Amino acid sequence: MFGFKSNKPRERFYLLPGQGGRNYRQKQRKLLTWTVVVSLVFGALLTMVLWWTSKPKP
Repeated sequence: MFGFKSNKPRERFYLLPGQGGRNYRQKQRKLLTWTVVVSLVFGALLTMVLWWTSKPKP
């Protein structure tokens, strides 16, 4: 059939658990979530430090 190609990445064989399939996608999603959280926290801290250091001193 023309429109019924199999999904090759799901049919691959991997040596160890977590190297592909659902586990791999969950791992990538968790890594992306933590990356966003850490970057937002770091950005907020950097913003606070820059704001604190740029305030005029009386």
